[in-house]
Formats: sequence, C-alpha cells, structure tokens
Amino acid sequence: MKNFTKISLVLVLLAVVLFSACEKQYDSIQVVDDATIQTYIKQNNLTMTKDVTGYYYNIITLGTGSELKNSDSVFYSYTFKTLSGRVLNQTSNISIPGTFLGYTDGFVINSSAYTLTPVREVLSKLKRGGKATVIIPSNLAFGRNGIPALDIESNENILVELGIYTQSKRHEIDELQIDNFLAANSLTAIKDPSRVRYIVTQQGAGTEPVLSSSSLSVNYTGRLLTGTVFDTTDGTPTTFTLIDTIKGWGILKNFKAGTKVRIFIPSDLGYGVSGSGTGAIPGNACLDFNIEIVSVTN
Repeated sequence: MKNFTKISLVLVLLAVVLFSACEKQYDSIQVVDDATIQTYIKQNNLTMTKDVTGYYYNIITLGTGSELKNSDSVFYSYTFKTLSGRVLNQTSNISIPGTFLGYTDGFVINSSAYTLTPVREVLSKLKRGGKATVIIPSNLAFGRNGIPALDIESNENILVELGIYTQSKRHEIDELQIDNFLAANSLTAIKDPSRVRYIVTQQGAGTEPVLSSSSLSVNYTGRLLTGTVFDTTDGTPTTFTLIDTIKGWGILKNFKAGTKVRIFIPSDLGYGVSGSGTGAIPGNACLDFNIEIVSVTN
C-alpha cells in the first residue's frame, strides 16, 4: 500500500512538472509581437517610445499651433505597411480624409469595421502639420485573422505613417486637393472668384448670353478627382435650366454656345457634405467636368 502511495505521488509530481514545462513552452502573442517589433527597431536603428498598451511610436514633427482636442476637425494622412515595407493601404493627396480627431481610429476595410486605437492616440499627440510613425502589434491591429484580401497575414504587425495637414477648414482642403490634381496632371487652370477653376478648350461663337434662367443644351462628363466617372451624356445632349444645377455650374454664365470647357468644382459648390444621395458622389467630393455648351435658349 505504501509503495502504491509513493508511486502515485511520483506520478503526480511528474505530471505537474510536465504540465509546467508545456505551459512555459509557448509565449503569448503579446510577447511574440513585442520581440518582433523590438528586433525591427534595432535592425533599423530607430528611436521609438513604447506605450503601456504595447504599441511603439515616434513623433517626427510635432507641428504648430494649439493642442488639438477630440472635438476638433482634422484632415490627415496615413500609410499602412508591413514591417517588410509592403504598402497595404494609403490615403491620396487628391482625396484627403477628414473627421473629428476623436473618430480617427475608425476604419472600414472590405465592408468590415475596425477600431485602431493607436492611430487616434498618436494623432492626438500631434498639432497641425505634425507627422509620426506608429508600429501596432498584431493583437492591437488585425489579430490572428488578418485581412486576406489585402494580404495582411495572421498575427501581422503593422507600421503606420501618420500626418495632420495644416489646413483646418473644408474649403482649404478642397483648394489643396484641386491644386494637387492640377499639378499631378500638368494642367493650368484659371481660378474664378467663385473658386471654380476652368480650362477653355474651345471658345464658343454663340450670341445668346448665358443667364441663370437660360435653358442649356449640353454634353458633359462628370468625374471625381480620382478619375471615377459618375455621370455622362455619352454624346447625346441633355437640356436643363442653369439655376437648377449645382452652384459650381454657374461658371457657365461666362461662356457662349459652342464653348468647350473643363471645370473643377470645390465640394461646397457641388454636392456638399451629403454627396449625391445615390452613392455615386461621396460627401465632400471635389468634381471634374468636361462640358460642351451645345445651345442656349432665353
């Protein structure tokens, strides 16, 4: 009986030792992520600060002006990369996102919503014009599922380059987006007092003046600055009264029948914050139209 008790005790102790050894064999994902990130920082001679939640960040440029609050409107940029340098997603300088600072952690990717708290927290450390880099461990990013559609693997750590634009008003960022578009496409446009830009490609020889009450027959193609076509007459003229169109089309009062003109419209003179309502034109979108005034009737 005593021998049986001794053997049982030895077996129990052996099981405890084996279980403890198995427990210590596997590190948590937090530990694995942190080791990978520290290796990356060391190999690239980076100086970064570790937040208590586990992400790392570096303020490259603080920016200027007053401290930003969560209720402040900001226009910002981001580039998401893997630690190997592969770009996963980034903003465009002709489609600059803007929201309240407190909402900058929300992202919709492939119709799924993600909350990336480190993005908001690091942006909150900046002033207007500031830039920063943040490395987000996988457990605070896209986790073990990753995002296969973007080739974000399971438990992948993400590097994010962040910036806040100096512009604080919607009309200022519209001006910047149109400027960037014109520069990128080597275009020179005239700026009307209304803030609409235009390029005349053919002067019209018509005699009737274009008034707000004029009935116009036109051909046109409307695009976003990204190049996406949202509407076109496709060669078949359409007729409408000028006053019934968006404000930006009021620039047509400067021209006569036969004119072909390209116009670039700030968002507030287009479809504003709400967009077109059909989804074809998002809110706060600047617009690019090619227009031919076929005829004018007063």
